[in-house]
Amino acid sequence: MEKVDGRLVRGDQTRRAVLRRAVDIASVDGLEGLSIGRLATELGISKSGLFAHFGSKEELQLATIRAARRIYADNVVTPAFEVEPGLGRVWALSAHWLDYSQSRVFPGGCFFQKVSHEYAARGGAVQDSLAAVHREWMDLIETMIGEAIERGELAGDPKLLAFDLNAYYEAANLASILHEDNTTYDQARHAVRFRLESAATAGTALPW
Repeated sequence: MEKVDGRLVRGDQTRRAVLRRAVDIASVDGLEGLSIGRLATELGISKSGLFAHFGSKEELQLATIRAARRIYADNVVTPAFEVEPGLGRVWALSAHWLDYSQSRVFPGGCFFQKVSHEYAARGGAVQDSLAAVHREWMDLIETMIGEAIERGELAGDPKLLAFDLNAYYEAANLASILHEDNTTYDQARHAVRFRLESAATAGTALPW
């Protein structure tokens, strides 16, 4: 059996711990709130040791985005794929997104809503990475809606419906944080149901 280098294992564990803390900080303070010095202090790691893992603030930010994407996928996307394609999967994706935001998987609410607003008007690698994640997300919603249309369960423009659904998600997330009011999630669930009902074809069994 090949011997495992203990230093590599410890290094990987350290990197995971750093990124778990980094995504939480960024969800509240933004990616500009991250610094190698801050993370080193909070986690009791030397700055030089932490610098060896990331090399620069920008690489730390990019690694944080990748880590947040994995957490997001685990909580929102993967569970939705456990439902067969069609209207049921579209509804499941919506339900899991709202649960993800409401349960504060990230303490600042939706990580990507926070940092995407922060970097939307900036250029550079971080903005490019966030734009790519956003395109991937919208394409995923549109694909799921397209599957439901192909099955004869929904009708209409998948791009427009995806835009509307995502707007409901983000509105609930922002209002819940700004006003400390979780009733916005109930309103969003009702809005999603109403929008999907309006797009559902006659005779389609509704999944809620």
